[in-house]
Amino acid sequence: MAGDASTETAVDRGTRTARFGWFDGSLVALAVASVCVTLASALVQVSFGTYSMSIPEAWRALFDPAILLDPRRLLYFFFGEWVMRLLTGYGGEVDALLDGLAVGTTVVWTLRLPRVLVGALVGASLAVSGAIFQAVTRNELASPYILGVSAGAGLGALVALVLFTALEAVLPLVAAGGGAFAFLLVYVIAWKNGTNPVRLVLAGVIVSTVFHSLQTGLFFLASDIGVVQQALSWTTGSLTGVGWEQFRTALPWVVVALALALVGARQLNVLLLGERTAAALGMSVERTRFALAAVAVLAASAAVAVAGIVSFVGLIVPHVVRTIVGSDYKRLVVGCVFAGPALLTAADVGARLFFEVAFNSPVQIPVGIVTGLVGGPYFLYLMRTRDQLGEL
Repeated sequence: MAGDASTETAVDRGTRTARFGWFDGSLVALAVASVCVTLASALVQVSFGTYSMSIPEAWRALFDPAILLDPRRLLYFFFGEWVMRLLTGYGGEVDALLDGLAVGTTVVWTLRLPRVLVGALVGASLAVSGAIFQAVTRNELASPYILGVSAGAGLGALVALVLFTALEAVLPLVAAGGGAFAFLLVYVIAWKNGTNPVRLVLAGVIVSTVFHSLQTGLFFLASDIGVVQQALSWTTGSLTGVGWEQFRTALPWVVVALALALVGARQLNVLLLGERTAAALGMSVERTRFALAAVAVLAASAAVAVAGIVSFVGLIVPHVVRTIVGSDYKRLVVGCVFAGPALLTAADVGARLFFEVAFNSPVQIPVGIVTGLVGGPYFLYLMRTRDQLGEL
């Protein structure tokens, strides 16, 4: 009996090791470092502004028990008024929920924290989207930006903002439709008895150029200067002015996309083996490729719908994470979920505070400019250090 019990214990231990062995030290270290960077960026973000606070004051406001211990306030911020009333039965005025809060807490939770959270969602979704595209195309240069998906999603969102304002309620779906159309167009242009990494990248450049021109043309159809300014922020990628509404808009789509990416990690690993090997293992290659591409399009489009076209995040983060944790897509996707928010929230700190610190000016630059300034040299670094750049 004792031998049977010890054997069963050993079997259970081996099963747990096989099940969670992918969550190794390198992934834990990456996750911890990324969380630290994200938290540091968040504290810096919530400390600076018209109402200035010290880091300890910002910390106390961020973790104010008046918010954290009140389910009504938490539900209102994260999920909106309707969900809050449904789950708590609250029948009072919404403004009453904010009465009695310290000024710093109100500023942090209503104005500054949602910008950080939206940045985290955008960073995670773009990073995972880029990782998926790199596996689907077997091309390490692939990303939502380079393959034209970001441009297509941005064009769809601008069409909704400028021409069909009634579609703003379903902006992520419109953006996803534009991103999907762009990716299909890239694939059609690149197809010639199959595709290869070079043709896919060139086709992505062509589609991005055309769609960016169409975006610029839409500006001339807008009669409201406010719409034009909003559209300009879309084309450069900006977190300025985002709030809880944008967070709640993106959250469900990003969660679904990230969950599907984790579920499809095994299929992504098989695709990296090549079409012949994947088919020999029983995979329907084209069906799987397009299903996973749809997940990547959804993730990228959700990001574009709330932050515009933020460049290079989907290219940089998967490369960095792959260098640290390896090419297994279960580890890679989880690593991107942590590293993506770290990169984008840190970049947004620079976008928001550079002019204020350097020139004492309140001007904020779009975060897409910062990621572009980082991503461009990194792209050049890849070109200079890789003997064969392109196919994975």
